[in-house]
Amino acid sequence: MQPFVRTRIAPTPSGYLHLGNVLSFAITAVLAKQSAARTMLRIDDLDRERTRKAYVIDIFDTLAYLDIPWDEGPSDYHTYEAVYSQVHRSALYRQALEQLREQGVVFACDCSRASLRRHHADGSYTGRCRHRGLPLDGDGYCWRIDTENADLPEQMRYFIVRKKDGMPSYQLTSLVDDVHFGVDLIVRGQDLWDSTKAQLFLAGVLGYDQFSEASIMHHMLLKGGSDEKLSKSAGATSVHYLRKRGYTAADIYRTIGEMTGLQQQISSIRDLAPLVPVFILPASP
Repeated sequence: MQPFVRTRIAPTPSGYLHLGNVLSFAITAVLAKQSAARTMLRIDDLDRERTRKAYVIDIFDTLAYLDIPWDEGPSDYHTYEAVYSQVHRSALYRQALEQLREQGVVFACDCSRASLRRHHADGSYTGRCRHRGLPLDGDGYCWRIDTENADLPEQMRYFIVRKKDGMPSYQLTSLVDDVHFGVDLIVRGQDLWDSTKAQLFLAGVLGYDQFSEASIMHHMLLKGGSDEKLSKSAGATSVHYLRKRGYTAADIYRTIGEMTGLQQQISSIRDLAPLVPVFILPASP
């Protein structure tokens, strides 16, 4: 594998880490080692209403328990809060939003999710507010980026870059952080293909060539018994829950191995390493 400078593990502390997170972070760690890249732990916590101290501490505990290493970023809760929380990078997000405003590529929108669903069952947005002239500084308005001439998935058309509460959206903060920290290898689940396309479009608008030139790899997701992707709402798949039930690190890796459908037994990150190429998907069309 070609050498890279930096990759990242970027959990969101709105729930306990689950088996799907473990697979993604372990794959990232393996690829980092194979490509001589440094791994940064970046905790995406800008949604402060959903962030909990217990969930942040769980990130450190789970990564250590499962022997998933990182080289940069916080190593404990105090350092995370004092130095690495996204709140310390608010000025960078504001700068990006102001640039979009100055370029005239964003518009204000007051549509609620309910109103969108009245027009489209899937809640997709078709640019209703583009020409309404709502003030960008109006209370309770989000900012959407004009993607009229962009080739994006339906759910990413006119995606939000600033939420109604004035906070930057995930699509913007994730992009800004990757550029700020010099990340050139990004590893994501296949459920984030649409986000990748949105962020590549946004990087082009902002002139972030570094992100556009980064290598972005997507991997297959673990599936539950009902063939549904794992999520934080599935409490029984959280590492926190499994550890309370007496699962060892080897037990957790074995469970992940069983859920992949592969024949090889996995009991550690070392066992996973030679199987990583199986999980990496071709570039999204």
